[in-house]
Amino acid sequence: MNTLLTWLGNRDIENMEQDQNASIVTIASKSAAPFDKIVILSNQLQEKWPAFERYLKKRMTILGFPTHDIQIKKAHISSPIDYQSIALETEKWITKLSESSDSLAINLTSGTPAMTTLSVLIGKGKNNAYFVQTTPNNDLLKVDIPLNFARAYVHSAAKNIANTATSKPKLNLENAFSELTAKSSIMQTAVAKAKRIAQSELPALILGETGTGKELMANAIHKGSLRGNKSIRIVNCGALADNLVDSTLFGHKKGAFTGADKDYAGLFEQANGGTLFLDEVGELKPGIQVKLLRALQQGEITRLGDTKTINVDVRVIAATHQDLTTLIEQGDFREDLFYRLAVGIIKMPPLRDRMEDIPVIVEQLTVQINESGSKHPEYVSKKVSEDGIKFILSQSWLGNIRELWSTLNRAFLWTDAKLVGEKELSEAIINRRVGEQNNDVTLSFNDKVDIVQLTENYQKKYIEAALRASGNVKKHATQMLGLKDHQTLTNWMKRLGVQNEKEQ
Repeated sequence: MNTLLTWLGNRDIENMEQDQNASIVTIASKSAAPFDKIVILSNQLQEKWPAFERYLKKRMTILGFPTHDIQIKKAHISSPIDYQSIALETEKWITKLSESSDSLAINLTSGTPAMTTLSVLIGKGKNNAYFVQTTPNNDLLKVDIPLNFARAYVHSAAKNIANTATSKPKLNLENAFSELTAKSSIMQTAVAKAKRIAQSELPALILGETGTGKELMANAIHKGSLRGNKSIRIVNCGALADNLVDSTLFGHKKGAFTGADKDYAGLFEQANGGTLFLDEVGELKPGIQVKLLRALQQGEITRLGDTKTINVDVRVIAATHQDLTTLIEQGDFREDLFYRLAVGIIKMPPLRDRMEDIPVIVEQLTVQINESGSKHPEYVSKKVSEDGIKFILSQSWLGNIRELWSTLNRAFLWTDAKLVGEKELSEAIINRRVGEQNNDVTLSFNDKVDIVQLTENYQKKYIEAALRASGNVKKHATQMLGLKDHQTLTNWMKRLGVQNEKEQ
């Protein structure tokens, strides 16, 4: 598929109104290979888009060229000269179209110099992209840009390293990330990515289930950065009342609302020069998302009740357990804010995928709990036994490290024994009732399914999970599954081919 990506220029609109060709029409009509798809980006003159689409399609129809996939897309940019927002939009579209096309032509004539510059910088990184432009006489030119930007940058940067290396503080990455347990390969990968992000000034987005240690990772990134000796401010966006979010983040002027009896510097000002960690960023309302985007793009904030802008230098690290792409589709999270935050993405793995880390984490949590308990004169210091560790490894820990910490605390609290094992831990686990799946099932007219096989596979997975969680004790597994007795479970196991490790 041959695709054309272009910005919509004022000249394109002006010439269309005079029934004359300009850059976009010229490129589309004079290309040696007809374009199967044309994407036109614009952030203004939206009322004239339908007329321009009709005009372009009319010209293409006369030549017998495809017209079924010509679209003008709204570009979410702050202004035609705002490099940061233009870069995000250009990166998004060039990457998307490059991946779905055999060749991608990028128009360098239409649009502002900022749009052209960023199109070249980003387009040069795609091996199937090429550049075109037009002359004032509507001649089509294919542009050859021989410069290797990566090589040129490295060459230029190398000259500057010697002068700047001695002036920058050294980063102690190993010490910064020492509190994160990473014996498992999946966690080692996450930490390796985080160390790279720490050494940059880019925003970061930490994804992961509740209780996986997102705040601990954010602190490590901050400590391992050039801002490590500055302050880090932490806020859980989901815990803020709607009427206090604006003031908490951006501050307020005296008299801005009832109770505002003095000026207040928000978290952005408090974190100036350092880092701001926004936990559960998906909870922010659209109005606050707009102000957050401006703070990220322009480094400017405005206090509630004020008209004066304040310049801030803050590195933002955000985190969420939610699927932000789903929130974008639902209209609850701004797409431009997502791409602004999602530069350095780190996925925190759930505890059940970090089996090698669990014994070390248990030991660390045990030390913490014992230190806290030692303040009470009658407290007996405890350890987790080998069968206790084995039991912990058999559980799914849907609440991750936070659930494990809570369970250990309860187990330590309810016993005076020095060794905490399977019995104490099993009694300390909070029972969960797994709800029935209520997902809609859809089938097309000619679809075929083996409903018996589907049902048996479902049963087999739950029986295996129950046996693992119970330490292969049939009596307990029977209770977990809600079966009549353990003989019923035995019969089901034989029918489904499930093996019990204790019987092997």
